[in-house]
Amino acid sequence: MLLPWGARGLGQWLVVADPMEPARAIVVLSGRAPFRAMEAAAIYRAGWAPEIWLTAEARTPEEVALDRLGIQVVRGEVYNREVLERLGVPARAIRVLSGGVWNTVDEVRLVARELGAGGADRVILVASKTHSRRVRATWSAVAGPSSRAIVRYAREEPFDTEQWWRHTRDALQVSWEVFGLMNVWAGFPLQPDRQRR
Repeated sequence: MLLPWGARGLGQWLVVADPMEPARAIVVLSGRAPFRAMEAAAIYRAGWAPEIWLTAEARTPEEVALDRLGIQVVRGEVYNREVLERLGVPARAIRVLSGGVWNTVDEVRLVARELGAGGADRVILVASKTHSRRVRATWSAVAGPSSRAIVRYAREEPFDTEQWWRHTRDALQVSWEVFGLMNVWAGFPLQPDRQRR
């Protein structure tokens, strides 16, 4: 009886959303296309920020191998741009931040640097439901107090907060995020293998 209650609570605990405030930009964190971009478009249309920033992931060993085979790889930021434009965001309001990112820490550092370079102090970060708490924790650990992140999750993304352990995809997401949070709290001892190409 205690296990289902604790498990249900874990799924709900991972999902966080900060109150909305006007910001310099809305950032679609990489992964889970099209849901994050869909949420960013809704936030943009509501007038909370004048731009949407996309991050570009570093090329994975799989992508390098596909390139060598002459197979075209479509990157997540390409899909996200298409989703945003299809949902009415003008191309001039979409910006892909330069620099390939390997993980959430890289994304937060890149966004914080861009935010500081523009003299702004607030950004809206759009993540998946399960990723939202780790994004908030990572921003606090990495970006510091000089800027603020408003963390929002993709509302249309499928995730069962009540019985996530019954579905493989949900269970994998929860496991990934719990281990990711432990890495944040431990000071990021686990790092991506940036040499693997």
